[in-house]
Amino acid sequence: MEKFRIRGGRRLAGEVQVSGAKNAALPCLAATLLTSEPVRLQGLPRVRDIVTMEKVLAALGESCERENGTTRVVAGSGDAHHAPYELVRTMRASVLVLGPLLARRRRARVSLPGGCAIGARPVDFHLQALARLGADLRVESGDVVAEAPHGLAGAEIEFPRITVTGTENLLMAAVLARGRTVLRNCAREPEVEDLAAMLAGMGARIAGVGSPTLEVEGVEALRGTDHTIIPDRIEAGTYVIAAVLAGAGVTVTGCRPAHLHALLDLLERAGVAVETSNDAVTVPEQGSPPRAVSATTAEYPGFATDLQAQLLALATQSRGTSNITEAIFENRFQHVLELKRMGAAIDVEGRTAHVHGSTPLDGTTVMASDLRASATLVLAGLVARGDTVVDRIYHLDRGYEAMEVKLNALGAEIERFNPGPYR
Repeated sequence: MEKFRIRGGRRLAGEVQVSGAKNAALPCLAATLLTSEPVRLQGLPRVRDIVTMEKVLAALGESCERENGTTRVVAGSGDAHHAPYELVRTMRASVLVLGPLLARRRRARVSLPGGCAIGARPVDFHLQALARLGADLRVESGDVVAEAPHGLAGAEIEFPRITVTGTENLLMAAVLARGRTVLRNCAREPEVEDLAAMLAGMGARIAGVGSPTLEVEGVEALRGTDHTIIPDRIEAGTYVIAAVLAGAGVTVTGCRPAHLHALLDLLERAGVAVETSNDAVTVPEQGSPPRAVSATTAEYPGFATDLQAQLLALATQSRGTSNITEAIFENRFQHVLELKRMGAAIDVEGRTAHVHGSTPLDGTTVMASDLRASATLVLAGLVARGDTVVDRIYHLDRGYEAMEVKLNALGAEIERFNPGPYR
């Protein structure tokens, strides 16, 4: 199993390019099931989750060809509709094929998905909403089995809680449903907007994009399109935090600073000097550690839960006590024990972590428990004394494209290695 060995204390300087957003690319890939015409997607990151989704699409009869940074996807006219467990067990986003399969092929069998162990992310909201559109659904042998032999019909739906994948799934189902669908209490994440932009390019009729209410007028068929995936705001935020922790002048390029406003506002409160342009964030070398700040995760435009763990690493090096509350997932502090092994002073009370900084960290062997926790341990390793070994970096590879290559280009010293089965 591959690991990282990180030699701490290296200063980072230069430019780092952000890849396309994994969390935008996954629903856009699923949306290719809505048309028989070719779809060309630019900017897909080469990360494990994207490869998994491409395999899911292949099992559903699609072909995915990558050339010169563009992925050409053709769904064809087949009626394959089963996304098997062996493919979807590692990725919760695989449930996103449910809506488009129902909308166009009128049936779907999708195994209940797996993914990071960060808490319950039930698909109940998806199923209840799809039933309102006329789908007949049941759970059978660990699979969601759904049928709509007469097609889906528009309805008014209000999500009981904001759900990103639920919003995306229902949006894809509604674009081919008969009549008008109104979705309320929708997620407003940039990734949802990106999916809506792609669907509009395919001929979908969607109003209210960027607001909590989406109105969709169903159409009979969608065409192919060319679409460029938005930059990954979580990857960008991770590198911005790395620059605050260990930077001697770092520019994060190819991003959209507007998507990072919650993080940038927090850094301003912490006394961190940050400069922004249309597509870059520059973090000059800081003269002193940041001040401790408190934050609570929230749906967009609030502070992203996917940056909570990275903020925790920053808090260990901040002056004072930071109180960081996780309000989205109930089991997303698994990285705390690993940070404490490195010497961090953190007390967890319910859903709040009280982080006492500025505390020196010592390199040791730590284990990643999920995607963002693995990034946090890398960040901690950058500023720790001595060497840090991060185990189970397959979690990291699910969502970060060549992280060690990008950080090493800035001056870090990170080695990817495989110790073999008997070490």
